[in-house]
Amino acid sequence: MVVAQTRDTVLELLASLTPAQLEKVRAPFDTPDHKKWTYLPGPVPGLALTELTPAQQKLVERLVAIGCSARGTNDVWAVLDAEVIVRGLPELPPSGEWEGSVVGDRYFLRVLGDPNGTEPWAWRLNGHHLALHVTLVDGAIAFTPQFLGSNPAEVRSGPQAGRRFLAAEQDLGFQLLHSLEAAQLEVAVVSPEAPDDILTRHDPVADGSLLHRGLAYGDLNEDQRQFFSLLIGQYIGRAAGPIGLQTWRDITDHGIERLTFAWAGATQPGVGHRHYYSNAGPSFLAEYDNTQDDANHIHSVWRDLRNDWGTDLLAAHYAMHR
Repeated sequence: MVVAQTRDTVLELLASLTPAQLEKVRAPFDTPDHKKWTYLPGPVPGLALTELTPAQQKLVERLVAIGCSARGTNDVWAVLDAEVIVRGLPELPPSGEWEGSVVGDRYFLRVLGDPNGTEPWAWRLNGHHLALHVTLVDGAIAFTPQFLGSNPAEVRSGPQAGRRFLAAEQDLGFQLLHSLEAAQLEVAVVSPEAPDDILTRHDPVADGSLLHRGLAYGDLNEDQRQFFSLLIGQYIGRAAGPIGLQTWRDITDHGIERLTFAWAGATQPGVGHRHYYSNAGPSFLAEYDNTQDDANHIHSVWRDLRNDWGTDLLAAHYAMHR
């Protein structure tokens, strides 16, 4: 259902675009920069959201809502809200339209390959603090790499003071940390200093060896495992239900007891309390940091060590069609 709805929506969107828009949004699936991505500000290949008409914008919003859960969808568009706040921009017009807006010029849509054919294809939405990569192969779907960030993490002044972004990613991390006993903390807390950024950065292929091992799921008690499961769910729960369920099956099939939790930096939240954690296993990797701007600037990433960019799906496809 998700795959068919995604294809139909992308085809409807492509049919609505002008030749000039199509020139920017389309690229071959095997384009040399297929796996090049970033969460830093600046232009990237694709069609800027600011160039979409209101009707085209609605199709992009539908596309995101198909691939993401309701919570994930809200988190995606909250990235743009935070961008408006941090840059001191006028808010989007009451209609909520991106067309001609200043914030929309930092986010870019791209379609790789032919959604109407039989070969693999993909769509992506990239920009400052936002990276969605969706790959579709033979009726299956891959949802990573995926990055969501926010500056500010909490609005500390002005009419939206008190609003928080990606709050559960922070709160669940601290809940798990604070549930640990002294001996467990000695294993889980790998450094008193948090790194300046996520360690895997925007590398095309995530290197799990960059991360500290930390404390294994198998070494937690029942209540602690519940906290850990909720924390993992905060990442995979950004995806539409079927995608999240398949990811959870992959995690358990490869040994959930091998998942690890590693913490660095301050062990209590607060202004200037820089902190970081990672969760990693044979197939799943998530990193979170809140270190910049007096610990009010979040980065969070979800990687699939086997199926980023649909790697496993593509291997099966090409083996079948040799």
